[in-house]
Amino acid sequence: MGSPRVLLAGLGVVVLWASAFPAIRVAAPELGVAGLSLARLVVAAVALAVLAPMLKVRLPARRDLPLILACGFFGMAAYQVLLNWGELHVPAGTASIIVSAAPLVSVAIAAGVFGERLTVLKIVGSAIALSGVVLVAVARSGVTLSSAAWILVAAMVVQGAYHPLTKPLLKRYTGLEVATYGMIAGTVMLLPVLPFTLSQLVQADAAAWLAAIYLGLLPSALGFVLWGYAVARLPLVASTSLLYLVPPVAVLIAFIWLGELPLVAELVGGAVVIAGVVLMSLRFAKVGKTLLPVP
Repeated sequence: MGSPRVLLAGLGVVVLWASAFPAIRVAAPELGVAGLSLARLVVAAVALAVLAPMLKVRLPARRDLPLILACGFFGMAAYQVLLNWGELHVPAGTASIIVSAAPLVSVAIAAGVFGERLTVLKIVGSAIALSGVVLVAVARSGVTLSSAAWILVAAMVVQGAYHPLTKPLLKRYTGLEVATYGMIAGTVMLLPVLPFTLSQLVQADAAAWLAAIYLGLLPSALGFVLWGYAVARLPLVASTSLLYLVPPVAVLIAFIWLGELPLVAELVGGAVVIAGVVLMSLRFAKVGKTLLPVP
């Protein structure tokens, strides 16, 4: 499992990424969907840019800019907007469970676009995880998906699309470099919304701004730094398995921080999602450098 320091770094990532879901619930109502997305990305991008020389982050090649822009759109800008929007109406723990199914989309794109073989484990695991997502999504709205649940499913889809997009880049850059490029690209894409969100940003209370700064500095910036450190030193199975802890830890933090109580159906669905993703991952690709779902 690596040294205690490495394991602590991995567990730190779990706690940071899990805590992002309730932090969004605090910040989004005050800062607005687009405002929070922009504020968080600006804070994270600035922090990573400042750290870049110390972490030996290289400038990307010009030929890779289109792919970096695609990563910035799907993995940062679109994902942040959709997640923040969905969490205006859905509890933090529920959102974390739905988003944790992003590997479903990654597997589908890897098979359809990159020609990766779909094994029986991938197909069965995908079906199990999908059934868990459906169970969680309908738990509060009956037999139909609520609009908020659809928004979170869309967040899960764009996050799942982000991972295959990083694969060509990860052959030439480190995971931290790809995250830095994507964060900066996503920030630039959201800058045009500033005039429309400025009044809401100015009027937001201190608690919302503290949550936004926390999201940018810790789950986003520090989370990627710690993740890069951990996955470089942990066995593949260990680093991947740590991320299965994010939804249950998010549910726990949301309960402690916000008093949110998940429904029994959501807990059961979450367990089904994690079981399906675990089954898929038994034979699913090399994720040692892959950037997995980040709330």
